[in-house]
Amino acid sequence: MLATLVTGIFLGLPLAFVLGGSAVIFGFISSGPDVLYIMAVGTYKMMTSYILAAVPLFIFMAALLERSGIAKGFFSGLKYLFGPIRGGAGVAAIVVSTLFAACTGVTGAAIMSVGVLALPSLLALNYRKSLSAGIVGSGGTLGILIPPSIMLVMMGAQAGISVGKLFAGAIFPGLLLSVLYITYTLLLCFFRPDAGPSMSSEERAEMPVLTRLIITVKSAGLPMLLIVVVLGSIISGVATPTEASGLGAFLALILMIVMKQFKMESFIGAMTASGRTTAMALLIAAMASCYTSIFLSIGGGELVRSVVFMFGESRWVAFSLMMVITFFLGMFFDWIGIVFMVFPIFLPIANDLGFDTMWFVVVMAINLQASFLSPPFGYALFYLKAISDAYLDGALKMGDIYRGIVPFVLLVMLSIIIVSLFPGLITLLPSFVG
Repeated sequence: MLATLVTGIFLGLPLAFVLGGSAVIFGFISSGPDVLYIMAVGTYKMMTSYILAAVPLFIFMAALLERSGIAKGFFSGLKYLFGPIRGGAGVAAIVVSTLFAACTGVTGAAIMSVGVLALPSLLALNYRKSLSAGIVGSGGTLGILIPPSIMLVMMGAQAGISVGKLFAGAIFPGLLLSVLYITYTLLLCFFRPDAGPSMSSEERAEMPVLTRLIITVKSAGLPMLLIVVVLGSIISGVATPTEASGLGAFLALILMIVMKQFKMESFIGAMTASGRTTAMALLIAAMASCYTSIFLSIGGGELVRSVVFMFGESRWVAFSLMMVITFFLGMFFDWIGIVFMVFPIFLPIANDLGFDTMWFVVVMAINLQASFLSPPFGYALFYLKAISDAYLDGALKMGDIYRGIVPFVLLVMLSIIIVSLFPGLITLLPSFVG
């Protein structure tokens, strides 16, 4: 089964069909025609999941916000506000990405929206191409970790734990990653001024300080209100994630109208994009769930468990091996497939080792940040290349993108070490969830 899956991926076949096809073939070999009934029941359970109803609504909210133009004014104000600092424009891009992540929960929307604004500006300020790519790519991936994240919604549904608690537990790790990215950018530019020079006095004079502050506050105010309402309603226990996703989509539409960006073609485009993304995501999830069911039924779970404990029964060695396996899978597979393939195998092992389930799930979510960044198949890499080809005449080569991404992947690994040493960064806020 594993060999068939890997072969199908390297042949360029769609992940959902490789997963589903493998499940049917090996299910017939092991169980006969009954495998089709098993797959139908598993898929129907996913179709009728109340929690997963939040996925299309959060995606729709992200699509509306992407078309509202909120990132443009915020980045413009921050870029001039941090302009006197070496690496200041890069810091502005990361801050905007963090805010946009907290509004959307979808990586593609964040990278495309911020990238179209930030990449041309960073290159115009003579930032290194590799650093520019690393800043935009890593900042954009925060959308899959910082709530409201569709990945956390799917993880909660798969693990059978509160999505609200997962949202609360992911807030500090998401902010920690943002701080690490900012710190690395500032340190690199401090010791190597040519990596990210500060804005010249002539460039800073184009926008007075008061104007910078007004634009920044004005641009951030409405998105912050959206974040407070959506996340606040979930964490306080007033609304379920599914209810909050509907409220968030409605407020995103109001925000689009207030900012005078509403057009019928944009609205229809957002609906169409949301439908396509939701169909893709849930089809992969359903087929991955079927694949895992068959894989476990023929002894795959025991195989993986033996690999995890190959160096003994030490809980931290086993934990490290699970993180390494997840990171390796992220180099080749979509995060949706990884979640629905490894959770049924890893969660029982983590529970047997005494790890808190909610903590372990959030650590897995941090690890999967790297799946968007790590070569050869990280989605962020191809988003960056698409922006470069469409808006920068191909200024960024894949070599520039790969070199820029590597330090940020290492920072993701560092954040896993930090939350392992200080688990309270994850477990503190969930204890207050209503």
